[in-house]
Order: sequence, then C-alpha cells, then structure tokens
Amino acid sequence: RVDTADAADSAPGADRTGGGVLQGISFRAERGTRIALVGPSGAGKSTILALIERFYDPTSGVVRVGGRDIRTLDREDLRRQIGYVEQDAPVLAGTLRENLTLTAFDATDEDCVHVLHAVNLTEVLARNELGLDAPVGEDGIMLSGGERQRLAIARTLLSAPPILLLDESTSSLDGLNEQLLRKAIDAVAEHRTLIVIAHRLSTVVDSDLIVVVEKGRVVGTGTHAELVVSTPLYRDLAKHQLLV
Repeated sequence: RVDTADAADSAPGADRTGGGVLQGISFRAERGTRIALVGPSGAGKSTILALIERFYDPTSGVVRVGGRDIRTLDREDLRRQIGYVEQDAPVLAGTLRENLTLTAFDATDEDCVHVLHAVNLTEVLARNELGLDAPVGEDGIMLSGGERQRLAIARTLLSAPPILLLDESTSSLDGLNEQLLRKAIDAVAEHRTLIVIAHRLSTVVDSDLIVVVEKGRVVGTGTHAELVVSTPLYRDLAKHQLLV
C-alpha cells in the first residue's frame, strides 16, 4: 500500500513548471489497485513519483509505504519494493534475454518466458526462431513502440516489486499495440500497487482511482464518470488532451 497525507515538496530540482511544487498531496493506493495521475505538463505528476521513490523527502506531510513513513525506511530497501518504468525506457542493443535480465541476473529462461507472456510479448518469441536470443536492434529498433514499453514492464516484473510506477508512453500506438499494452497493464495491476502517469484515455477510464493534479495540488479524485461531472480540468483533459 502507498498513501500520501498532505505531502508537500519544495526541494531543488522539483518540477516547477506552471507552479509544479507539490502542496497538500493526499491519496491512497491499495495493493491490487490502479491509480492514474493526470494533469497538464508541469503539474507535478513526476514529482509525486519521485517522492514515493524517496529521491527527496517531503517538506511537510508524510508518504507511507506499507503503513510506514518512508523516512524511516532505508532508501535501498525501499527501492527494492518499487519498480519504475519510464516513458522511453532504455532498450539494449542485445537480445530479449539480455534486456530482461539486466537487473535480474538469476532469472531463468522459464522466468523470462513467463513475464513475456504476462505482458503479451509471446508473439515476439514466436516470430523469431532464436527465441530469447532474438536480437532487438539498436535502441530496440526491431520492436514497435508498444513492444518496447511492454519489454520494459516485463524487465521490471522479473524483480517482482510489490509497487510499480509507470510513466505511460505518449507515443502513438496502433489499435493492436494499444490493446496489448492495456492487457499488460491489467496483468501488472492484478497483484501489485500500480501508479501510472496516464496519457491515454483508455488507461484512465480503467483505473480504480484518478488523481487530477494542477500546479502541484490535487484538484480532483474519483472515477472517470465522477470527474467528468465534478472537475472541469479533468473534463477538458479527457476531451482534448488525453490520447484516444
């Protein structure tokens, strides 16, 4: 479980574009639930994830993981509980196996195939007779944008973190890759706490809780149906800015 209670931040390096210093951030993310963070660029969404990872501590309020104030936890121990998939996650110019085991050195082939199945990447194995030894090309050029992000999710899953932070790709995806990415996120969310910086309407609609952030403050929380009625900013984002 992750919860923040009136957390604020004014640390150097925080996202300050448009007033992105955090003020009074409060929400709770239980295990097995999916939380979507939405808001304009520079609203403070990335800073929220940085606080959860304890890159710096809140100047007031508290951030808890598993019911414990993260300031009482060793940073390395905390980060072993958290997996982070960035928007343009790096892909090595090697094989599928080398990419998957980048941080999970003791993972078996069976483990690798299992996580590829979990994120709907078994078709990548099927289309190349080399299987896990199939090359992915420089920067993953032999994979589509959706496949690259799913590979990054699979790599993170091998370390089995109970908390997954995901900055969803803003890249345009075709219908099939969009559907497969959604299924991958569904599989990830089933047994973990998942917090997503969401750029896609489909991701937002499927979330258990949406947290709308503007200028470092939470201006609305709820489901898609609730927020389109109660929160003008969310209504505008859903209509004009989130990717369909």
